[in-house]
Amino acid sequence: MKKNLIILSIAVLALSSCKQFKKGEGDMMYKIHEDKEGATIQEGDFVSLNAIQKTEEDSVIYNSYDYDRPALLLREKSAFQGDLFTAIGMLSEGDSATFKINIDSMTTKMGMPRPANIKGQYMVYTIKVNKVIPKGKSTEQAFQSQIDGFLKAEQDKAKNSEAGRMKDYIKKENLKPTVTASGLNYVITKKGNGPVARAGDTVEVNYTGKFLSGKVFDTSLEEVAKKEKTYMQGRPYQPIKVPVGVGSGIIQGWEEALLLLPEGTEATLILPSRLAYGEQGSPQMIPPYAPLVFDVQIVDVIPAKATPAPAAK
Repeated sequence: MKKNLIILSIAVLALSSCKQFKKGEGDMMYKIHEDKEGATIQEGDFVSLNAIQKTEEDSVIYNSYDYDRPALLLREKSAFQGDLFTAIGMLSEGDSATFKINIDSMTTKMGMPRPANIKGQYMVYTIKVNKVIPKGKSTEQAFQSQIDGFLKAEQDKAKNSEAGRMKDYIKKENLKPTVTASGLNYVITKKGNGPVARAGDTVEVNYTGKFLSGKVFDTSLEEVAKKEKTYMQGRPYQPIKVPVGVGSGIIQGWEEALLLLPEGTEATLILPSRLAYGEQGSPQMIPPYAPLVFDVQIVDVIPAKATPAPAAK
């Protein structure tokens, strides 16, 4: 009898959960989690938000929290009734909600083929609005000035919290890194017995780059790329060859580490942003003031070719 009651309770709970979604414009469904007072987001407004995009089967496609920064956008004109910009237009600063956007409507209205590997009727977006800068009747110059001021404040916040975030990461992962004078943190997980590169040598290295969240943004290993869903068809997944000590353009943390680690070594590098991509970041991938983690394997150290002595006159 108790078992039947439990099953009935679960069924009722599931049914009530489904009913929490309401019908929105077009084919969109929505559920409001937090509703703050304030004007809703209008076309042309600047928005800072966190978003998680998933399939109905709970497969995560995008998660802004992985990148340690919110997503930034201007609310554009809706491409079709019930699209994501329609959804965003229902919210104001401080609001959070989950939206189900019909995949067939999305692909048909925008002239795109339906993704072959995505099942279900909806794409699911959970959104938390952090900041809204209304365009209103502001001039372009005044509007852009407000946006620049917000971005500067966000960068200052990231810069000032960087050391604390690195410390928290090292504590959470229970690491005991060696710390160099430059601020490079590294942990040797497997000590190699080969030679150590000198300036002018070339180091062949496998690597996986991650944010402090653990999100992988790049790797030379095919199995890691497939597991982390960063795999790109046609890209060669193999060790890369890096000249060291000759100003080859690699980030400073790599330059230093590759001159420290013997051939055969496997190590984890934790780099403050000044040893990585700094205050500029890397377009479309690394935000400003982002500390990074690299798992590296020194595959080979290739000595520089000796320069022949000049012939005697």
